Amino acid sequence: MAKWGQGDPRWIVEERADATNVNNWHWTERDATSWSKSKLKEVLVGLVVEGEAGRCEISDLKQVEGEASCNSRKGKLIFFYEWNLRLSWKGTVKESGEKHKGSVEIPNLSEENEVDDTEINVSKKKGEGDVLKDLMRTEGTTKVREALRDYLKALKTEFTLGMILPTKTAVGQEPATERKPSGNTVQDSVSAQSVDIIGVKIPTVKILMREIFNSPADELYSIFTTKELVQKFSKCPAVIEAEKGGKLLMFDGCVSGEYAELVPSQRIVLKWRCRSWPDEHYATVALNFKDMAAQTELQLECKGVPVSNEDSTRQCWKKQYFEEIRTLLQQAKDNME
Repeated sequence: MAKWGQGDPRWIVEERADATNVNNWHWTERDATSWSKSKLKEVLVGLVVEGEAGRCEISDLKQVEGEASCNSRKGKLIFFYEWNLRLSWKGTVKESGEKHKGSVEIPNLSEENEVDDTEINVSKKKGEGDVLKDLMRTEGTTKVREALRDYLKALKTEFTLGMILPTKTAVGQEPATERKPSGNTVQDSVSAQSVDIIGVKIPTVKILMREIFNSPADELYSIFTTKELVQKFSKCPAVIEAEKGGKLLMFDGCVSGEYAELVPSQRIVLKWRCRSWPDEHYATVALNFKDMAAQTELQLECKGVPVSNEDSTRQCWKKQYFEEIRTLLQQAKDNME
């Protein structure tokens, strides 16, 4: 047996907790198909295109066929993806107020072509309103390409976190980067970076957010702990076992965890993770409800978020939780009136 520091580095068992795939030499593969479908929907649906002619919006991802994967070999990441996408769009002509619908087809998004060279075809249902079709062909195509770049950036960063395992030189080293608070409004701020060790060493951040809801605290608390209400605002089947140690599963399995602490109408603590995070890595989420008569201030603290997932995690809470909950509350109010 070779002594430490000698021999072929492919076979040296380095000072690692798991001694697995040392020096990242061996071929490993991770299927990114399911994750990609969710990410493509996230970056494309809701995309707004505005111009002098009117306003259009990508309303649905009607077809998403294909696959994606990420492979690691000799410490390098290799990506394979091939997608056939069809989007629905709807729009309103500025002058006449006429409403029109159409589609956007992307027949071959793959690693073989740059995003700028990827074919994007815009069509519209019969009738007038070609000004909106022209808007989608110009401004809309640009916006769609930007969204596709966002997907590819996320594929190469947040999805791959943890695939390149630390080698001997990385063990025990702390990240040299120092993050400063974002300086955003009181509704959205981020603390300085901290480092949590859960499995593979990764740098993490803490996210702080504060939101005001037009709802009493007990009602807002129920939305996070009642299966039927969670399914209404998330628009997906969910597993909600609102008791200490109870399971949490939302957004088609993209978010999972368990309830760690529940104080009715006051506080919820969750062990919480996104599916794209490194295996077994969880953040700790604390939701504090501050009753303000007819309103409630919700204070969120999310500790242990992987640095590369900071933006996507913040957007998840803002768009998939808070904005959808506001919509649900408004619908309930409208029904009562």
